[in-house]
Amino acid sequence: MLEGLIQQDKELFLFLNGLGTTTWDGFWMFITHKLSAIPLYLLLLFLTYRHFGVKKTLLVLVFIALLITATDQLTNFFKYGVQRLRPCHDPDVNTIARLVKKSCGGKFGYFSAHASNAMALATFFSVLIGKKVRLLVPFLILWAALVGYSRIYIGVHFPLDVITGIGVGILFGWLFAKLAIFAFQKSGI
Repeated sequence: MLEGLIQQDKELFLFLNGLGTTTWDGFWMFITHKLSAIPLYLLLLFLTYRHFGVKKTLLVLVFIALLITATDQLTNFFKYGVQRLRPCHDPDVNTIARLVKKSCGGKFGYFSAHASNAMALATFFSVLIGKKVRLLVPFLILWAALVGYSRIYIGVHFPLDVITGIGVGILFGWLFAKLAIFAFQKSGI
């Protein structure tokens, strides 16, 4: 059963990765680059400050640092624990996949830190300020989904790597947002 799922994941990867063209490579490389989201991060910082003030914004920054640390560490634990090869290192697909990046990254790819971190932030802010800024939630979810897909497009993650990362991101983002709200209530700030 697991072998069948892995085989289907490889086939889906080859299909999705194969949809890419050099025309779109630059766009997807921009989306996947961590620094491309800096304007979004600045907007989220501004919205947090606007709705919560300085003290709560500082507390939110602490929770974001803890959130990203937690998702990154869990990702590394799984990558080295599961040891599933990235597509660009997998002999079943690496000769036919499109590798858009100049380098592949680490040897193992289960699960995607990009996908988990992006979805964790999207979920965190959706829970925290989504009711106050309604258009923010669909925008953040779309952004996180694009970041996840970009990892398949550029050839460094299988779809299950991305889906698992998204699931972990949702769980951790929700948990840390609830912890932040609890901290707001208990701190009295």
